[in-house]
Amino acid sequence: MSEECLALTTYFGERDRTPRGLLGDELLEIYGELGLQASVLLRGAEGFGRLAHLHSDRLLTLSEDLPVVSIAVDSRERIEGALARVLQIKQRGLITLERARLFSGEIGRSALQPAPGEATKLTIYIGRENRRLRAPLFVTICELFKRRGLAGATVLLGVDGTRGGRRSRARFFGQNAQVPMIIVAVGESERIAEILPELGAVISDPLLTVERVQVCKRDGELLATPHELRGSDEHGLQLWQKLTIFSSHAAMHGGRPLHGEIVRRLREADAAGATSVRGIWGFHGEHAPHGDRFLQIRRHVPVVTIAIDTPERTARSFPIIDELTREHGLVTSEVVPALSARSAHANEGGLRLAGPARGPGSSS
Repeated sequence: MSEECLALTTYFGERDRTPRGLLGDELLEIYGELGLQASVLLRGAEGFGRLAHLHSDRLLTLSEDLPVVSIAVDSRERIEGALARVLQIKQRGLITLERARLFSGEIGRSALQPAPGEATKLTIYIGRENRRLRAPLFVTICELFKRRGLAGATVLLGVDGTRGGRRSRARFFGQNAQVPMIIVAVGESERIAEILPELGAVISDPLLTVERVQVCKRDGELLATPHELRGSDEHGLQLWQKLTIFSSHAAMHGGRPLHGEIVRRLREADAAGATSVRGIWGFHGEHAPHGDRFLQIRRHVPVVTIAIDTPERTARSFPIIDELTREHGLVTSEVVPALSARSAHANEGGLRLAGPARGPGSSS
């Protein structure tokens, strides 16, 4: 089964509260009550937002309110219903809507018809304890992606979410087998089209989305700069851009972790915000799939860093990211057609979807 869908993503602080409790809990309650096809709550490792306050789990004094990301995916009608309830929560943060294509059930190669040379981002929603033979399913999938020549993949562990309309939360005492995790992979669209039937054979009851992206850098090689976009579409709605940097926690720059240096430099450059989320397994470029191992001194897990901004500020931020990723990392660019940025001082953007734009991120 294949259908057009929307991805509703919110970026906020771990301690942000509503009259009913923590904001993250309220969002996932909404998604669970509505029975959304897929949603996941991810705990970030480092980041800053509209007020430019830095939060990091590397320093105890800065780790009291870590960034949090929630992602919800379903049909346009169902996501718009969820959005109406989310917008009633008067909280600061960042909310985006992005177009995607949702696949479930039996998946064939003909379901995706890419243009030659196009790149695709593939996101897979599975449970924590899904396994293939004796190995965790996410390990099997990453090995498949590596063999098929994808540019990279990262496994992100959720702490709450829904899959197939059923909500599961992580608990201190429990197997947490059904708590969602996501695998985010990037590669040439033709390669991903070929992989889809294999995923259908490996994953029971598969649930995944695909979106167009532009690959800007891979292992230090500059392949392209983010597409130049006009500030708004034909209806006057503002367009935004998302830069995503896939790196390793072990990658360093100037004695600091690369992802932390990216966040620091973007904050100094007055970027709108950036969030890093630490993965548990993955690879990019020529590196073999990897994750933390017993008795390993330095953490060797993948990290995903996301920066969303106006096209003008993205053009100023990309040279910083280009400089910092001269040796490491996979960098992609996408169009964000709808965004609402809320702070204590102002609202910016709007959550009507802008028209499809030429370039990465338009509907598949």
